[in-house]
Amino acid sequence: MEILLIRHGESEADILNVHEGRADFLLTERGRQQVRLMAERVQSEFPPQIIFGSTLKRAQETAAVLAETVRCPVEYLPELQERDNGKQAGLPYAEGNLKYPMPDLPHLAIEDGETWFQFRMRAESVLSHLFHRCEGHYDRIAIVSHGGMISALLQSFLRMPATNVVWFESSDTAIHLLEKVEPQRVVKALNDTTHLRDLD
Repeated sequence: MEILLIRHGESEADILNVHEGRADFLLTERGRQQVRLMAERVQSEFPPQIIFGSTLKRAQETAAVLAETVRCPVEYLPELQERDNGKQAGLPYAEGNLKYPMPDLPHLAIEDGETWFQFRMRAESVLSHLFHRCEGHYDRIAIVSHGGMISALLQSFLRMPATNVVWFESSDTAIHLLEKVEPQRVVKALNDTTHLRDLD
C-alpha cells in the first residue's frame, strides 16, 4: 500500500508570523493556489482512493480540494492535528518563545500543551489505526496534515526511536510518498514540491 503524506498550503499564520500549532488559521489565497497545483499533480501522478485529513481549517480545506479534484472520499480525524502547543498558539514568534519556550525534554509540555512523547504516541496510534483499516482495501491512501505531525508520522513509519534528533521538513503542500510492503517500508519521495515551480 502506498501512503501520500501531504502538508497543507500556506496559511494566514505564515503571513502574520505567529506560532500556529493548534491555532486554527485559514489558508491564504497563495495557499489556495498551491493546493490547486498540488491536487492537479496528485490526480495526474498518484491519485489516492481515500483521504484522511486533520480537522484544523488549513488542512481541512487542503484535503477538501484534493478530494474534489481526485473524486474520492475524505474523512477528518482530530488525531491528525498538529502538536498542541498550548498557550504558545497564535502568539507572535518572539513573544511566544519568550513566555512559553518549547521544552528540551520530551516528557515536558508547554503550558496547556502536549509533550513530545504524547505527540509521538498520537502519531504512532493514528498510523497504526490507518494501516489496520486500509491495508487490503486500498492500494493508495493520502493523509493531509501539518509539518510536525508529518515528521512524527515519518518517524513512526520508519520505526525510529521516540527520542531522536531527526526532523523531516515539509514545505507548503509538500508531498511525501511511502510504500508499505511488509517487512519493508519504502520511502519513494520526501518534501516534493515540484508542482510549485512555476508559481510566482
